[in-house]
Amino acid sequence: MTPVLEVDGLAVDYENGVRALDGATLTVSAGETVGIVGESGSGKSTLGAAVGGLLPSSARITSGAVRVDGAEVHRLRPKALRALRRDRLGFVFQEPIGSLDPTMRVGKQVALALRGRGGDVLSHLDRVRLSDPARVARAYPHQLSGGMAQRVAIAMAMACEPEILVADEPTAALDAQIRDDVLDVIFSLAAAAGTTILWLSHDLPAVGKRCSRIAVMYGGRVVESGTAAGVFGAPRHPYTAALVAAVPGAAARGERLTSIPGQPPVLTGPADGCAFAPRCPDALDLCGSRPPLVVAGDREVLCHRATVAVGR
Repeated sequence: MTPVLEVDGLAVDYENGVRALDGATLTVSAGETVGIVGESGSGKSTLGAAVGGLLPSSARITSGAVRVDGAEVHRLRPKALRALRRDRLGFVFQEPIGSLDPTMRVGKQVALALRGRGGDVLSHLDRVRLSDPARVARAYPHQLSGGMAQRVAIAMAMACEPEILVADEPTAALDAQIRDDVLDVIFSLAAAAGTTILWLSHDLPAVGKRCSRIAVMYGGRVVESGTAAGVFGAPRHPYTAALVAAVPGAAARGERLTSIPGQPPVLTGPADGCAFAPRCPDALDLCGSRPPLVVAGDREVLCHRATVAVGR
């Protein structure tokens, strides 16, 4: 069976010389909920944009490919790419107000997203748990709170029941008290539609709670992937272990949080070796070469030490 999404050795460079993705690889099956985590600059947002052919003009794919249902996204002609976004993909971005047209009433925007698929505007606003759909439909985006605007964005993204929903930090700009409600809306609608979720986030506890699989990114590559329980419960890549140890609440009462020393790399081309090696307490001389992908059960780890870690 063809995976719904394949990211195969994807490398993306920007005009300023920065390499955002350095051979990222990820395979996602239909209906999965995949959380992509990592520090800022790890390549999460660039990967999410590449899935929908939404990379800015300053970005260039230098190698690799992104495939949705077997079709290479960056090779599609404009008409086919628009059809892909319209019929198979949905996006929820970090800034809800910025994702809506400020000159158009909300109801009209939702109606355009429906494109004659059935269901009226108010019913779609109601299912994202807006308390007064009629009032929201008459409003302009600037008249809504951040939480209301994000619910509208979710309603529009899920209007066509997409195969894949890319959610890029969808609750980062919202108050803590409404984040869980918004996430409940996203995951419940996706489950009902059979939609695959690709959730890009810094919130490891929330991702671990809601996602079936985790992909950890560092230096523009996926360095570890597997089940949420496995990756967070028994990390096999040193970077994953460092991330888990740095999560607020991971330390015992009275203990300090364990920070990750150093800074994430700013790549200007392919990394010669493991990008995490300069920050890794367990680095080997071998880490000066690019690590192999070690597969053990449901876990994939990009690390020279992974063979030892998985007991081989």
